[in-house]
Amino acid sequence: MNARVMARTGRGRARRAANGSAAEGAARAGLTARGVIYLLVGILALQIGFGTGNRQADRGGALAELSDKPFGAVLLWALGIGLVGMALWRLSEALFGATGKDGQTAKKRLPAAARCLFYAFVAYSVLAFAAGTGGSGSSDQQSRDVTAKVMEMPAGRWLVGVAGVAIVVAGVVIGVQALRRGYHKKLKIGVLSPRARRLVDVTGVGGGAARGLVFAAAGAFAVRAAVDYEADKAKGLDDTLRSFAETPLGPWLLICVAAGLMLFGVFSFALARWRRV
Repeated sequence: MNARVMARTGRGRARRAANGSAAEGAARAGLTARGVIYLLVGILALQIGFGTGNRQADRGGALAELSDKPFGAVLLWALGIGLVGMALWRLSEALFGATGKDGQTAKKRLPAAARCLFYAFVAYSVLAFAAGTGGSGSSDQQSRDVTAKVMEMPAGRWLVGVAGVAIVVAGVVIGVQALRRGYHKKLKIGVLSPRARRLVDVTGVGGGAARGLVFAAAGAFAVRAAVDYEADKAKGLDDTLRSFAETPLGPWLLICVAAGLMLFGVFSFALARWRRV
């Protein structure tokens, strides 16, 4: 067997592994871990809405909440490993393509690569928190710090503004796709019972709409920071969620959004079980 044939065989084996049980296990572990984080953030935001919360409603607050539970250290390590699985799954999609008829196109591979980098960072922060060497700090402070550093760059103000607009657009797309039930094409719809399908639709629509709203609001604050040239006006997840309580609807809007994030957590659990990988 010559070198070319061996290389082709190696690539074929790698692709089969990426699309096989290893990738499926990594994907389902990652979706479950994502669901845990969204569920905890939603619970923390709900407590803030009712005036009983004393922790930030972001990833750092969720990890701190989890660490206080029985076997918290074990749960944190499991969560971090699950997120590593999510990053590896997205890496396999970037390298070998995703499921679906257009899974091999750059339109699918490039977003997968971006998600891989994002979840690799999140996994690192969770594992660092579990190891006691740092990890997830305040999302609000991180957002202000990053915004300030970018604004110091040439054309930094424009970069922040463009990034904010992109996040707003992403939020709108997430919300619209949820309302249109675009997630159906990713699911094994044929194996769902009527009850399971109702669960998926309630959590997918409600959770996706809430998630899209949070993205859009965070992006709008970034645009405002760029327009006013004030990095402190950029908001992380916690401050973005708290801002909903400052609307004319008061804390009830925050409570509704928090419930939606909890629904998205449950939706992630449903994806972990019934998503096509």
